[in-house]
Amino acid sequence: MSAHLTPDELRTLFLFADLDAEKLDWVAEHGDVVAYPAGSVVSAEGAPADCFSVLLDGTMTMSRRVGADEVETIRTASPGVYSGAVQFYFGDQISQNYPGTVRAITDCRFLQLPAEEFGVVFRRWFPMATHLLQGLFLGTRNTNELVGQRERLLALGKLSAGLTHELNNPAAAAVRATSSLRERVTKMRHKLASLAGGKLDAETLMQLTAVQEEAVERLAKAPKLTPLQASDAEDELTDWMDERGVTAGWELAPTLIAAGVTTQWLERIAEIVPAQHLENGLRWVTYAVDTEMLMNEIEDATHRISALVGAAKQYSQLDRAAHQDIDVHDGLDSTLIMLGKKLVGGALVKEYDRTLPHIPAYPAELNQVWTNLIDNAVHAMEGHGTLTLRTARDGECVLIEVGDTGPGVPAELTTKIFEPFFTTKPVGEGTGLGLDISYRIVAQRHGGDLRVISAPGDTRFQVRLPLREPPATEAL
Repeated sequence: MSAHLTPDELRTLFLFADLDAEKLDWVAEHGDVVAYPAGSVVSAEGAPADCFSVLLDGTMTMSRRVGADEVETIRTASPGVYSGAVQFYFGDQISQNYPGTVRAITDCRFLQLPAEEFGVVFRRWFPMATHLLQGLFLGTRNTNELVGQRERLLALGKLSAGLTHELNNPAAAAVRATSSLRERVTKMRHKLASLAGGKLDAETLMQLTAVQEEAVERLAKAPKLTPLQASDAEDELTDWMDERGVTAGWELAPTLIAAGVTTQWLERIAEIVPAQHLENGLRWVTYAVDTEMLMNEIEDATHRISALVGAAKQYSQLDRAAHQDIDVHDGLDSTLIMLGKKLVGGALVKEYDRTLPHIPAYPAELNQVWTNLIDNAVHAMEGHGTLTLRTARDGECVLIEVGDTGPGVPAELTTKIFEPFFTTKPVGEGTGLGLDISYRIVAQRHGGDLRVISAPGDTRFQVRLPLREPPATEAL
């Protein structure tokens, strides 16, 4: 049979000191006195919260899990301290779980009230107080959600602008190359007609076509020249063509040099083509090389567009499982591509440990962390300095470090920067939720840790993620 407290005994506890007789009788009737031996768990973090507990005697602790560690937040022997289902007054309006683990350090006794039944009478006893508490809790939660959504929308806008900028460059290059290609093909048709109309025999035309194909093949193998070397080579080809009456040879020289053409190679064309057809023959060969170069440019541009789209898919994790084993470098690299426009003007250093194993994670959420940390680092450096991304193994964790050479975080702010709504950015440039969201993603979703080490010229945000899935807290 359960033990109960008398109304007079209840009055000694500050929570119940001012209740009238009817309310005290209800608490006395429904509250059970439960003993817990030293070392036992009174309530486990994350388990369904069905009991409101008030310490009667003994010493208890409350702890919260942070990453792989359990951090003690309260240790007390003060009678009347309460824990457990502290939001009982919501009833079934919200999902209720124990916010921390309560343990008996010494033998303890608790007055325990059923959360559901206590919530019903509490709302009837104190309707105004209940509404105020509910409004405060729900208002704060809704505000956090709305500002969090705004933060994500702002981040999405920045990324969209960056991606649009990155896509525009190769797209514009492809358009320009396509326009030039159309012009070159037209000229090739005209030159071919001129050569054929000039009674060039079939054998000579076939040899010239072979030379043309050889020039195209040489393009992929041509040595890279310095600007000075290219200029000297162009002058040499131009002089050769001037001596043989080829007009505006300087227009053809850069393309021929790009294909690795030399004066010795031009002599072969001069031996094949009659002098009166030499210029048309050279221009026909040059247009073929030019056409190949333009097609290479279009191919390169479309590959860049495809790579950017792939990076966007990797970043957003579209059509992928929410939770999977990942290579952290994939997310870091896709985030760098998405933020490419912001990185212009500074230096980027990657110190990746490619031997790191894959880890279990929510990659789309981690990409939000990388976005916040990299964006903050770039903002701190104001467009110049060095951004360093480093990965390494740290015990049973993977370490991801985002470093910058900005002015640093003042010592008095290092503990505040992870608080909701705290920001050092000017009004309108930040919501103060970036690091708070990042911390919750790392600590709560992945069982990891996020901290900062800062000095002027050397600020490093360190993310530690466990190599294995952290064990779930057992419900007791």
